[in-house]
Amino acid sequence: MTLSFINPSRSYDPRRRLICFVGHDGMFEIPFFLEVNAIPAFSARASTSEEDLLSAFDKARGTIEGVASEAYSHRRQREYVLTSRDFR
Repeated sequence: MTLSFINPSRSYDPRRRLICFVGHDGMFEIPFFLEVNAIPAFSARASTSEEDLLSAFDKARGTIEGVASEAYSHRRQREYVLTSRDFR
């Protein structure tokens, strides 16, 4: 099966400094986490407010989901943490 992102919800975990989102492979939910340090790669406005971080995520959603799909295709894990290294 292929990974899809049918649920557009995302959230910010301030304790871990991650943006959380979910992919689906058939009936399985695959949790993804994006380190906020990767956000400046997508946004010239690198604010640390939750609103700005989620807005930057939304603007780059296609790119982020593409990188998430690529990571998922190479290795199957219980969860994925995407870092700035994944976007080079």
